[in-house]
Amino acid sequence: MKTKGIVKNKVNIVTLGCSKNLVDSEVLYTQLKGNGFAVDHESKKDDSQIVVINTCGFIDNAKEESINTILRYADAKAAGMVDKVYVTGCLSHRYKDELSVEIPTVDAWFGTNELPRLLKTLKADYKHELVGERLLTTPAHYAYLKIAEGCDRPCSFCAIPLMRGSHVSRPIDELVKEAKSLAKRGTKELILIAQDLTYYGLDIYKKRNLSDLLRNLSDVEGIDWIRLQYAYPAGFPMDVLDVMNERSNIARYLDMPLQSGSTEMLKLMRRGITREKTEALIHSIRDKVPDIALRTTLIVGHPGETEALFDETYEFVEKMRFDRLGAFQYSHEDNTHSFTMEDDIDPEVKQERADAIMELQQGISAELNQQKIDKTFKVLFDRKEGGYFIGRTEFDSPEVDNEVLVPASQYVRLGDFAHVKVTSAEEFDLYGEVIS
Repeated sequence: MKTKGIVKNKVNIVTLGCSKNLVDSEVLYTQLKGNGFAVDHESKKDDSQIVVINTCGFIDNAKEESINTILRYADAKAAGMVDKVYVTGCLSHRYKDELSVEIPTVDAWFGTNELPRLLKTLKADYKHELVGERLLTTPAHYAYLKIAEGCDRPCSFCAIPLMRGSHVSRPIDELVKEAKSLAKRGTKELILIAQDLTYYGLDIYKKRNLSDLLRNLSDVEGIDWIRLQYAYPAGFPMDVLDVMNERSNIARYLDMPLQSGSTEMLKLMRRGITREKTEALIHSIRDKVPDIALRTTLIVGHPGETEALFDETYEFVEKMRFDRLGAFQYSHEDNTHSFTMEDDIDPEVKQERADAIMELQQGISAELNQQKIDKTFKVLFDRKEGGYFIGRTEFDSPEVDNEVLVPASQYVRLGDFAHVKVTSAEEFDLYGEVIS
Protein backbone atom coordinates (compact mmCIF):
# COMPACT_ATOMS: atom_id res chain seq x y z
CA MET A 1 0.00 0.00 0.00
CA LYS A 2 1.35 3.39 -0.95
CA THR A 3 1.75 6.05 1.68
CA LYS A 4 0.13 9.42 1.29
CA GLY A 5 2.15 12.48 0.45
CA ILE A 6 3.89 11.45 -2.78
CA VAL A 7 3.92 14.47 -5.11
CA LYS A 8 3.04 13.47 -8.67
CA ASN A 9 5.66 14.35 -11.32
CA LYS A 10 8.15 15.35 -8.63
CA VAL A 11 11.69 14.05 -9.20
CA ASN A 12 14.45 13.81 -6.61
CA ILE A 13 17.92 13.66 -8.17
CA VAL A 14 20.59 12.10 -5.95
CA THR A 15 24.19 12.74 -7.01
CA LEU A 16 27.17 10.64 -5.95
CA GLY A 17 30.83 11.03 -6.90
CA CYS A 18 32.73 13.87 -8.50
CA SER A 19 31.94 17.34 -9.79
CA LYS A 20 31.59 15.96 -13.33
CA ASN A 21 28.63 13.90 -12.10
CA LEU A 22 27.23 17.00 -10.42
CA VAL A 23 27.23 18.85 -13.75
CA ASP A 24 25.39 15.92 -15.37
CA SER A 25 22.76 16.09 -12.63
CA GLU A 26 22.39 19.85 -13.14
CA VAL A 27 21.81 19.30 -16.88
CA LEU A 28 19.14 16.69 -16.09
CA TYR A 29 17.63 19.06 -13.49
CA THR A 30 17.38 21.81 -16.12
CA GLN A 31 15.79 19.56 -18.74
CA LEU A 32 13.19 18.24 -16.30
CA LYS A 33 12.30 21.74 -15.11
CA GLY A 34 11.92 22.77 -18.74
CA ASN A 35 9.44 19.91 -19.12
CA GLY A 36 7.32 21.10 -16.21
CA PHE A 37 8.50 18.64 -13.55
CA ALA A 38 8.93 19.62 -9.93
CA VAL A 39 12.57 18.76 -9.19
CA ASP A 40 14.65 18.52 -6.01
CA HIS A 41 18.33 17.76 -5.67
CA GLU A 42 19.10 15.40 -2.79
CA SER A 43 15.84 16.19 -1.06
CA LYS A 44 15.59 15.32 2.62
CA LYS A 45 11.88 14.55 2.17
CA ASP A 46 10.60 11.22 0.86
CA ASP A 47 7.75 12.81 -1.10
CA SER A 48 9.01 12.48 -4.68
CA GLN A 49 7.19 10.19 -7.08
CA ILE A 50 10.44 9.49 -8.93
CA VAL A 51 14.05 9.16 -7.77
CA VAL A 52 16.98 9.34 -10.19
CA ILE A 53 20.30 8.21 -8.70
CA ASN A 54 23.43 9.45 -10.51
CA THR A 55 26.07 6.93 -9.43
CA CYS A 56 29.86 6.80 -9.17
CA GLY A 57 31.81 3.66 -10.03
CA PHE A 58 35.39 4.92 -9.79
CA ILE A 59 36.78 2.95 -6.83
CA ASP A 60 35.49 0.38 -4.35
CA ASN A 61 34.32 2.87 -1.72
CA ALA A 62 32.40 4.87 -4.32
CA LYS A 63 30.78 1.71 -5.69
CA GLU A 64 29.71 0.66 -2.20
CA GLU A 65 28.16 4.07 -1.52
CA SER A 66 26.31 3.96 -4.84
CA ILE A 67 24.95 0.45 -4.24
CA ASN A 68 23.86 1.33 -0.70
CA THR A 69 22.01 4.37 -2.03
CA ILE A 70 20.28 2.32 -4.72
CA LEU A 71 19.21 -0.25 -2.12
CA ARG A 72 17.89 2.48 0.15
CA TYR A 73 15.56 3.80 -2.55
CA ALA A 74 14.65 0.29 -3.72
CA ASP A 75 13.45 -0.33 -0.16
CA ALA A 76 11.58 2.99 -0.20
CA LYS A 77 9.83 1.88 -3.38
CA ALA A 78 8.91 -1.45 -1.81
CA ALA A 79 7.46 0.47 1.16
CA GLY A 80 5.31 2.61 -1.14
CA MET A 81 7.27 5.80 -0.48
CA VAL A 82 8.48 6.10 -4.10
CA ASP A 83 6.82 5.06 -7.36
CA LYS A 84 9.82 4.82 -9.67
CA VAL A 85 13.58 4.43 -9.15
CA TYR A 86 15.96 5.05 -12.05
CA VAL A 87 19.75 4.73 -11.94
CA THR A 88 22.25 6.50 -14.19
CA GLY A 89 25.92 7.48 -14.08
CA CYS A 90 29.21 5.61 -14.04
CA LEU A 91 28.30 2.55 -11.95
CA SER A 92 25.15 2.01 -13.99
CA HIS A 93 27.06 2.41 -17.26
CA ARG A 94 29.63 -0.17 -16.27
CA TYR A 95 27.57 -2.78 -14.41
CA LYS A 96 23.93 -2.32 -15.41
CA ASP A 97 23.55 -5.87 -16.74
CA GLU A 98 24.71 -7.42 -13.47
CA LEU A 99 22.93 -4.87 -11.26
CA SER A 100 19.60 -5.24 -13.06
CA VAL A 101 19.62 -8.92 -12.06
CA GLU A 102 20.70 -8.27 -8.47
CA ILE A 103 18.36 -5.30 -7.85
CA PRO A 104 15.28 -5.98 -10.02
CA THR A 105 13.12 -3.39 -8.26
CA VAL A 106 14.99 -0.59 -10.07
CA ASP A 107 12.78 0.46 -12.97
CA ALA A 108 15.54 1.23 -15.50
CA TRP A 109 19.30 1.64 -15.78
CA PHE A 110 21.08 4.22 -17.96
CA GLY A 111 24.65 4.87 -19.06
CA THR A 112 26.64 8.09 -18.76
CA ASN A 113 25.66 9.35 -22.23
CA GLU A 114 22.00 8.32 -22.28
CA LEU A 115 20.28 11.52 -21.15
CA PRO A 116 17.84 11.57 -24.12
CA ARG A 117 16.75 7.99 -23.36
CA LEU A 118 16.36 8.80 -19.66
CA LEU A 119 14.20 11.83 -20.49
CA LYS A 120 12.09 9.77 -22.91
CA THR A 121 11.53 7.18 -20.17
CA LEU A 122 10.34 9.98 -17.89
CA LYS A 123 8.00 11.13 -20.72
CA ALA A 124 10.01 14.33 -21.14
CA ASP A 125 11.42 15.92 -24.29
CA TYR A 126 15.11 16.63 -24.79
CA LYS A 127 14.96 20.40 -25.28
CA HIS A 128 17.81 21.55 -27.53
CA GLU A 129 17.11 25.18 -26.64
CA LEU A 130 18.20 24.36 -23.07
CA VAL A 131 21.64 23.11 -24.14
CA GLY A 132 24.16 25.37 -22.38
CA GLU A 133 21.58 26.40 -19.77
CA ARG A 134 21.99 25.03 -16.28
CA LEU A 135 20.17 25.31 -12.98
CA LEU A 136 22.87 25.10 -10.32
CA THR A 137 22.95 22.87 -7.28
CA THR A 138 26.02 24.73 -5.98
CA PRO A 139 25.75 28.21 -4.45
CA ALA A 140 24.96 30.61 -7.32
CA HIS A 141 28.33 32.40 -7.14
CA TYR A 142 30.38 29.44 -8.36
CA ALA A 143 29.78 26.75 -10.97
CA TYR A 144 31.60 23.81 -12.49
CA LEU A 145 32.10 24.06 -16.24
CA LYS A 146 32.72 20.70 -17.89
CA ILE A 147 34.81 21.38 -20.99
CA ALA A 148 35.20 17.79 -22.20
CA GLU A 149 33.89 14.30 -21.63
CA GLY A 150 35.78 11.01 -21.45
CA CYS A 151 39.52 10.31 -21.62
CA ASP A 152 42.08 8.93 -24.09
CA ARG A 153 44.87 8.36 -21.56
CA PRO A 154 46.09 4.78 -21.00
CA CYS A 155 46.57 4.92 -17.19
CA SER A 156 46.78 1.32 -15.97
CA PHE A 157 44.62 1.74 -12.86
CA CYS A 158 41.79 3.87 -14.26
CA ALA A 159 38.34 2.68 -15.37
CA ILE A 160 37.09 6.11 -16.47
CA PRO A 161 37.45 5.39 -20.23
CA LEU A 162 35.33 2.27 -19.67
CA MET A 163 32.57 4.39 -18.14
CA ARG A 164 32.93 7.72 -19.92
CA GLY A 165 34.35 6.74 -23.29
CA SER A 166 36.96 8.57 -25.38
CA HIS A 167 37.86 12.23 -24.95
CA VAL A 168 35.35 14.62 -26.57
CA SER A 169 35.95 18.36 -26.29
CA ARG A 170 33.09 20.86 -26.24
CA PRO A 171 33.44 23.75 -28.74
CA ILE A 172 34.69 27.09 -27.44
CA ASP A 173 31.60 29.02 -28.58
CA GLU A 174 29.32 26.59 -26.73
CA LEU A 175 31.34 26.96 -23.52
CA VAL A 176 31.44 30.76 -23.79
CA LYS A 177 27.66 30.82 -24.27
CA GLU A 178 27.21 28.73 -21.13
CA ALA A 179 29.64 30.94 -19.18
CA LYS A 180 27.74 34.08 -20.22
CA SER A 181 24.45 32.53 -19.13
CA LEU A 182 25.94 31.59 -15.75
CA ALA A 183 27.46 35.06 -15.29
CA LYS A 184 24.11 36.74 -15.95
CA ARG A 185 22.66 34.68 -13.11
CA GLY A 186 25.34 35.72 -10.64
CA THR A 187 28.15 33.19 -11.11
CA LYS A 188 31.51 34.79 -10.33
CA GLU A 189 33.78 31.73 -10.32
CA LEU A 190 34.05 29.08 -13.03
CA ILE A 191 35.77 25.83 -12.09
CA LEU A 192 36.90 24.12 -15.29
CA ILE A 193 36.67 20.34 -15.08
CA ALA A 194 37.31 17.37 -17.36
CA GLN A 195 39.03 14.07 -16.90
CA ASP A 196 42.02 15.79 -18.51
CA LEU A 197 41.89 19.56 -19.13
CA THR A 198 45.22 19.60 -20.96
CA TYR A 199 43.92 17.36 -23.78
CA TYR A 200 41.27 19.97 -24.58
CA GLY A 201 40.88 20.75 -28.27
CA LEU A 202 43.00 17.98 -29.78
CA ASP A 203 39.97 16.21 -31.18
CA ILE A 204 38.13 19.20 -32.67
CA TYR A 205 40.88 21.81 -33.22
CA LYS A 206 43.76 19.38 -33.88
CA LYS A 207 45.89 21.07 -31.21
CA ARG A 208 45.91 21.53 -27.46
CA ASN A 209 43.68 24.56 -27.19
CA LEU A 210 43.13 25.16 -23.47
CA SER A 211 44.93 28.53 -23.65
CA ASP A 212 42.54 29.83 -26.34
CA LEU A 213 39.56 28.63 -24.35
CA LEU A 214 40.86 30.43 -21.27
CA ARG A 215 41.28 33.70 -23.15
CA ASN A 216 37.72 33.50 -24.45
CA LEU A 217 36.26 32.63 -21.06
CA SER A 218 38.24 35.34 -19.29
CA ASP A 219 36.57 37.93 -21.54
CA VAL A 220 33.12 37.01 -20.19
CA GLU A 221 31.86 39.96 -18.16
CA GLY A 222 31.15 39.15 -14.52
CA ILE A 223 33.52 36.18 -14.20
CA ASP A 224 36.11 37.08 -11.55
CA TRP A 225 37.86 33.73 -11.16
CA ILE A 226 38.50 30.84 -13.53
CA ARG A 227 39.98 27.79 -11.84
CA LEU A 228 41.68 24.76 -13.43
CA GLN A 229 41.12 21.25 -12.09
CA TYR A 230 42.44 17.90 -13.31
CA ALA A 231 45.44 18.72 -15.50
CA TYR A 232 47.59 15.86 -16.78
CA PRO A 233 51.37 16.29 -16.39
CA ALA A 234 52.63 14.49 -19.53
CA GLY A 235 52.59 16.96 -22.41
CA PHE A 236 51.38 19.82 -20.21
CA PRO A 237 50.72 22.90 -22.42
CA MET A 238 52.96 25.61 -20.94
CA ASP A 239 51.15 28.39 -22.84
CA VAL A 240 48.34 27.98 -20.28
CA LEU A 241 50.68 29.61 -17.76
CA ASP A 242 51.23 32.58 -20.07
CA VAL A 243 47.47 33.17 -20.10
CA MET A 244 47.39 32.79 -16.31
CA ASN A 245 49.93 35.61 -16.08
CA GLU A 246 48.16 37.75 -18.69
CA ARG A 247 44.64 37.56 -17.28
CA SER A 248 43.91 38.61 -13.72
CA ASN A 249 40.71 36.56 -13.50
CA ILE A 250 42.44 33.23 -14.08
CA ALA A 251 43.24 31.89 -10.62
CA ARG A 252 46.86 31.06 -9.91
CA TYR A 253 45.88 27.54 -9.04
CA LEU A 254 46.43 24.18 -10.69
CA ASP A 255 45.11 20.76 -9.74
CA MET A 256 47.45 18.20 -11.32
CA PRO A 257 47.09 14.56 -10.19
CA LEU A 258 50.61 13.06 -10.28
CA GLN A 259 49.82 9.63 -8.72
CA SER A 260 53.39 8.71 -7.71
CA GLY A 261 56.87 10.07 -7.07
CA SER A 262 58.62 6.92 -8.27
CA THR A 263 59.68 6.53 -11.90
CA GLU A 264 59.24 2.76 -11.69
CA MET A 265 55.70 3.14 -10.36
CA LEU A 266 54.85 5.79 -12.97
CA LYS A 267 55.92 3.30 -15.63
CA LEU A 268 53.74 0.56 -14.11
CA MET A 269 50.88 3.07 -13.98
CA ARG A 270 51.43 3.94 -17.66
CA ARG A 271 51.57 7.66 -16.94
CA GLY A 272 53.96 8.57 -19.75
CA ILE A 273 56.32 10.59 -17.54
CA THR A 274 59.23 10.06 -15.13
CA ARG A 275 59.88 11.54 -11.71
CA GLU A 276 62.70 13.64 -13.15
CA LYS A 277 60.43 15.12 -15.83
CA THR A 278 57.70 15.66 -13.24
CA GLU A 279 60.05 17.62 -10.98
CA ALA A 280 61.31 19.65 -13.95
CA LEU A 281 57.70 20.45 -14.90
CA ILE A 282 56.84 21.58 -11.36
CA HIS A 283 59.93 23.81 -11.23
CA SER A 284 59.01 25.32 -14.62
CA ILE A 285 55.43 25.99 -13.50
CA ARG A 286 56.63 27.66 -10.30
CA ASP A 287 59.21 29.70 -12.21
CA LYS A 288 56.56 30.98 -14.62
CA VAL A 289 53.89 31.63 -11.96
CA PRO A 290 55.85 32.06 -8.69
CA ASP A 291 52.84 32.26 -6.35
CA ILE A 292 50.80 29.47 -7.94
CA ALA A 293 49.09 26.97 -5.62
CA LEU A 294 49.65 23.37 -6.73
CA ARG A 295 47.29 20.62 -5.67
CA THR A 296 47.93 16.96 -6.44
CA THR A 297 46.71 13.47 -5.65
CA LEU A 298 48.72 10.27 -5.19
CA ILE A 299 47.86 6.57 -5.28
CA VAL A 300 49.55 4.27 -2.78
CA GLY A 301 49.51 0.47 -2.80
CA HIS A 302 49.41 -0.05 -6.57
CA PRO A 303 50.58 -3.54 -7.54
CA GLY A 304 54.36 -3.70 -7.45
CA GLU A 305 54.83 -0.81 -5.01
CA THR A 306 57.57 -2.05 -2.68
CA GLU A 307 58.49 -0.26 0.53
CA ALA A 308 61.48 1.26 -1.24
CA LEU A 309 59.32 2.59 -4.10
CA PHE A 310 56.83 4.03 -1.62
CA ASP A 311 59.75 5.73 0.15
CA GLU A 312 60.56 7.43 -3.17
CA THR A 313 57.06 8.89 -3.28
CA TYR A 314 57.30 9.98 0.35
CA GLU A 315 60.60 11.74 -0.32
CA PHE A 316 59.10 13.33 -3.46
CA VAL A 317 56.28 14.88 -1.39
CA GLU A 318 58.77 16.04 1.21
CA LYS A 319 60.89 17.69 -1.47
CA MET A 320 58.21 19.29 -3.66
CA ARG A 321 56.08 20.75 -0.83
CA PHE A 322 52.71 20.87 -2.53
CA ASP A 323 50.16 23.38 -1.30
CA ARG A 324 47.45 20.71 -1.21
CA LEU A 325 47.58 16.96 -1.52
CA GLY A 326 45.30 13.94 -1.27
CA ALA A 327 46.49 10.32 -0.94
CA PHE A 328 44.28 7.44 -2.02
CA GLN A 329 44.60 3.70 -1.65
CA TYR A 330 44.78 1.70 -4.87
CA SER A 331 41.51 0.07 -5.89
CA HIS A 332 41.71 -3.10 -8.05
CA GLU A 333 39.35 -2.29 -10.95
CA ASP A 334 38.30 -5.07 -13.30
CA ASN A 335 39.06 -4.69 -17.03
CA THR A 336 41.86 -2.19 -16.36
CA HIS A 337 45.47 -2.97 -17.24
CA SER A 338 46.43 -3.06 -13.53
CA PHE A 339 43.79 -5.73 -12.98
CA THR A 340 46.09 -8.15 -14.84
CA MET A 341 48.60 -7.70 -12.00
CA GLU A 342 48.25 -9.24 -8.57
CA ASP A 343 46.79 -6.86 -5.99
CA ASP A 344 49.73 -7.72 -3.77
CA ILE A 345 49.72 -4.97 -1.15
CA ASP A 346 47.98 -5.77 2.12
CA PRO A 347 45.05 -3.39 2.85
CA GLU A 348 46.60 -2.45 6.20
CA VAL A 349 49.84 -1.50 4.43
CA LYS A 350 47.89 0.61 1.93
CA GLN A 351 46.23 2.41 4.84
CA GLU A 352 49.54 2.95 6.64
CA ARG A 353 51.10 4.42 3.50
CA ALA A 354 48.18 6.75 2.86
CA ASP A 355 48.26 7.87 6.50
CA ALA A 356 52.02 8.48 6.35
CA ILE A 357 51.70 10.67 3.25
CA MET A 358 48.82 12.66 4.73
CA GLU A 359 50.65 13.15 8.04
CA LEU A 360 53.63 14.48 6.11
CA GLN A 361 51.42 16.80 4.07
CA GLN A 362 49.67 18.01 7.20
CA GLY A 363 52.98 19.33 8.49
CA ILE A 364 53.81 20.94 5.14
CA SER A 365 50.38 22.56 4.93
CA ALA A 366 50.73 23.90 8.48
CA GLU A 367 54.11 25.47 7.66
CA LEU A 368 52.83 27.02 4.42
CA ASN A 369 49.76 28.41 6.18
CA GLN A 370 51.88 29.96 8.93
CA GLN A 371 53.61 31.98 6.20
CA LYS A 372 50.25 33.55 5.30
CA ILE A 373 49.81 35.24 8.71
CA ASP A 374 49.66 39.07 8.42
CA LYS A 375 49.13 38.83 4.65
CA THR A 376 45.95 40.05 2.97
CA PHE A 377 43.94 37.99 0.48
CA LYS A 378 40.88 38.52 -1.68
CA VAL A 379 38.28 36.06 -0.36
CA LEU A 380 35.04 34.81 -1.91
CA PHE A 381 32.56 33.91 0.83
CA ASP A 382 30.61 30.66 0.38
CA ARG A 383 28.58 30.17 3.53
CA LYS A 384 27.92 31.03 7.19
CA GLU A 385 28.46 28.29 9.75
CA GLY A 386 28.36 28.65 13.52
CA GLY A 387 29.96 31.92 14.46
CA TYR A 388 31.89 32.39 11.20
CA PHE A 389 31.57 33.47 7.63
CA ILE A 390 33.58 30.98 5.57
CA GLY A 391 35.23 31.67 2.24
CA ARG A 392 38.19 30.88 -0.01
CA THR A 393 41.09 32.62 -1.68
CA GLU A 394 41.92 32.18 -5.37
CA PHE A 395 44.36 29.49 -4.21
CA ASP A 396 41.58 27.21 -2.93
CA SER A 397 38.83 25.12 -4.52
CA PRO A 398 35.50 24.46 -2.79
CA GLU A 399 35.29 21.51 -0.37
CA VAL A 400 38.83 20.17 -0.85
CA ASP A 401 41.15 23.04 0.09
CA ASN A 402 41.85 25.70 2.70
CA GLU A 403 39.00 27.79 4.05
CA VAL A 404 39.15 31.31 5.44
CA LEU A 405 37.07 32.00 8.54
CA VAL A 406 36.12 35.45 9.80
CA PRO A 407 33.90 36.13 12.84
CA ALA A 408 30.22 36.58 12.00
CA SER A 409 30.37 39.92 13.79
CA GLN A 410 32.31 41.20 10.77
CA TYR A 411 29.41 41.17 8.33
CA VAL A 412 30.05 40.07 4.77
CA ARG A 413 27.59 39.13 2.02
CA LEU A 414 27.64 35.51 0.91
CA GLY A 415 28.72 35.21 -2.69
CA ASP A 416 30.71 38.43 -2.50
CA PHE A 417 34.40 39.23 -2.24
CA ALA A 418 36.20 40.93 0.64
CA HIS A 419 39.83 41.53 1.49
CA VAL A 420 40.85 39.60 4.59
CA LYS A 421 44.02 39.93 6.66
CA VAL A 422 45.08 36.55 8.06
CA THR A 423 45.58 36.66 11.84
CA SER A 424 46.18 32.97 12.61
CA ALA A 425 46.46 29.66 10.80
CA GLU A 426 45.99 25.91 11.22
CA GLU A 427 46.84 23.02 8.90
CA PHE A 428 43.82 23.51 6.66
CA ASP A 429 42.16 26.72 7.86
CA LEU A 430 43.02 30.39 7.97
CA TYR A 431 41.46 32.87 10.39
CA GLY A 432 41.31 36.58 9.69
CA GLU A 433 39.59 39.92 9.81
CA VAL A 434 37.88 41.81 7.02
CA ILE A 435 39.73 45.00 6.10
CA SER A 436 37.63 46.03 3.08
